[in-house]
Amino acid sequence: MSLAGKHALVTGGGSGIGLDIARMLSAEGCLVTITGRRQTALDAAAAGSIHGMTMDVRDEEDVISTIAAAVEARGPLQICVANAGIAEGRALHKTDLKFWRNMMATNLDGAFLTIRESLTSMRQTDWGRVIAISSIAGLRGLQGASCYTASKHGLVGLIRALSEDYLGKPFTFNAVCPAYVDTPIVTRNTLSIAERAGVSEAEAQAIMVSANRHNRLISPQEVSSAVKWLVSPASESVNGQAIEIAGGQM
Repeated sequence: MSLAGKHALVTGGGSGIGLDIARMLSAEGCLVTITGRRQTALDAAAAGSIHGMTMDVRDEEDVISTIAAAVEARGPLQICVANAGIAEGRALHKTDLKFWRNMMATNLDGAFLTIRESLTSMRQTDWGRVIAISSIAGLRGLQGASCYTASKHGLVGLIRALSEDYLGKPFTFNAVCPAYVDTPIVTRNTLSIAERAGVSEAEAQAIMVSANRHNRLISPQEVSSAVKWLVSPASESVNGQAIEIAGGQM
């Protein structure tokens, strides 16, 4: 089966994992809509069959109108990659409701809205793939990041439930759960850890590297390769799964 001409949506597609996934899908022949909140990043990423549209996944009306406009411009969505998210650790006793709600609004509500609106057109087609970029924190507790962990566990639960809802239909729902990936988010977290722990940036990065079982950061290409497999005919019977990319058993 060729992906040529199929419309794919990648949220948070202006940088990092999302951008690498968008480029992979474009190379496979897809018409790709990438979204994000920073127009400059989207403009820099847009090229060829990749089209940027600003969208805040926390805003229901924005998600509804932007996805509808993308469908009108490029046809029904058949691949949805819910990738937009934030990653920040904070001790529970230092977590206020504003922090909690913003994390949930971005990582969980945003994925829910994105997938819901994508399914509006996808369900009118004969094939579709929904992939959520979760985290290893969606499968185990991440020390010092209870809020983030809860949001990613919720995302995995959403995917598993949807796979049951559409069982036997030509749509699959899976989550990809990477450990620490070499992206701008890790760079920002390096600075945050260094400040909170009172260590150097090199020591802070070493903390994250050591959390990966193979003692190195994962490349974005390793994640996009997993997504490439999930949208290929080879994975037609893979549904409701949370696929670890962590260098070993977590």
